[in-house]
Amino acid sequence: MSTHANPVAAPSQAAIDLAKQVGVSMFAVDTASKDTMGMELISCEPGRAVIRMEVKELHLNGHKICHGGFIFTLADSTFAFACNSYNKVAVAAGCSIEFLKSGQLGDVLTCVGQEQTLSGRHGIYDMKVTNQKGEVIAMFRGKSAQIPGTVIPE
Repeated sequence: MSTHANPVAAPSQAAIDLAKQVGVSMFAVDTASKDTMGMELISCEPGRAVIRMEVKELHLNGHKICHGGFIFTLADSTFAFACNSYNKVAVAAGCSIEFLKSGQLGDVLTCVGQEQTLSGRHGIYDMKVTNQKGEVIAMFRGKSAQIPGTVIPE
């Protein structure tokens, strides 16, 4: 058992509730993630999001594995929910992805996105995409930039 206190304060219940509202609101109109890709928003918390997607026939490329663009989109969507979770509109300023293992037909890919740092208008977020066996499929890092506006009215 550690005797060191956690230096990061836990988010307030109000911040948790706001992030959940932001996630529900964004997902309701996210045609690309929800309808086109078949993604499911699992959670949206302050600085964190989890999205899941089953690899279907329409996601396969010419090698009969999940097209990297779809894995990128899963990670990018998760990034969007994580960095907008404070109800301040944020967009991608840059990102990169490393593909580590192929996704197969029937795999259930889960992406967990976590804020690493938020300083002023800019944040750095890491996404980890895993399959149902817990194998890491891809790692994605995104830099966000906040722009004027809120996701839901304040």
